Amino acid sequence: MPQIVFLPHPEQCPEGAVIEAQTGETICDAALRNGIEIEHACEKSCACTTCHVIVREGFQSLEPSDELEDDMLDKAWGLEPDSRLSCQAVVADSDLVVELPKYTLNQVSERH
Repeated sequence: MPQIVFLPHPEQCPEGAVIEAQTGETICDAALRNGIEIEHACEKSCACTTCHVIVREGFQSLEPSDELEDDMLDKAWGLEPDSRLSCQAVVADSDLVVELPKYTLNQVSERH
C-alpha cells in the first residue's frame, strides 16, 4: 500500500502525519479516512478549490489533471506547479508527500 506523508499544518495536522492509502482512492478520501479534515466544500465534485494540496513528492505518479480541474486550480490560493485538487488526484502505487496550503478560498465550511 502506498503511503501519503502530510507535512505539518497548524490546523489540520500540526505534527504532520503518515497514512496508508489505497491504490485508486483520492488523496482527499485517504486523508478524511485517517482523520485529516481537508476542506471539501463542493462535496468532492471538482467545483471549488478548498481541497487544494501541493504534491511535494510523487507528483509524476498521479494521472494528469483534466481541463475542469486545471480551470478550478487557476482559482486556488497559493497555486504551484505541483498543485492538485485532492478530490481529483488518485493515488497510484507510489508514495506521496503532500503539503496542505496555509489558506483556502473557502467561503463555506463543511464542519460548521
